Amino acid sequence: MSSKTASKKKQAAAGELAASPNQPVGRQIRELRRSRGLTLTDVANAIGRSVGHLSELERGVSPITLDTLDKIARTLDVSISWFFSAASAEELPESKFVVRRSERREINLSRSGVREELLSPHLTGGLEMVMTTFAPGAGTGEEGRMRRGEEGGYVVSGQLELRIDGQTILLEAGDSFQMTEIGRHWCRNPGPVDAVIVWSFKSANY
Repeated sequence: MSSKTASKKKQAAAGELAASPNQPVGRQIRELRRSRGLTLTDVANAIGRSVGHLSELERGVSPITLDTLDKIARTLDVSISWFFSAASAEELPESKFVVRRSERREINLSRSGVREELLSPHLTGGLEMVMTTFAPGAGTGEEGRMRRGEEGGYVVSGQLELRIDGQTILLEAGDSFQMTEIGRHWCRNPGPVDAVIVWSFKSANY
């Protein structure tokens, strides 16, 4: 089989999987990994995790952090946005400008207590907007998140504990923040109710 033919088959397999993305993220990872012809060991070594841990992520036994999902996405040669559920099949003239509440694309991080909703109408420009809902006690995990572009956020409701550059800052509804593109940060919801954050990212495509 030629490399060009193999590449076309991989793209077709990814397209078929992307057509039904509302299944749990772990299952999407497993099916995409298999479509790429990669073993658990291949991917686990690439992301610096044990085979057992990766297997738990695929089976939905362990929660998946965004940082880990980003590493997996890069290893499987897709954007992390691939894991967002598909947009509405109905394309309207306003679709390239507007995202209606009922048409938001989501990432299902299952047991992690985190829900991500894409607010941007597309991912090809210089700006991406995402709304994150952290359940009480949920957060980015021990790894935190590595920034690959300048980003900021606005706390819509609840509380957000932000740890950055050795500081731990408690943010309340109405507070906003902005971070440079170099470094790692951690987020956690220390409150008794959901924390809702709207993020703005400088797109990696720009």
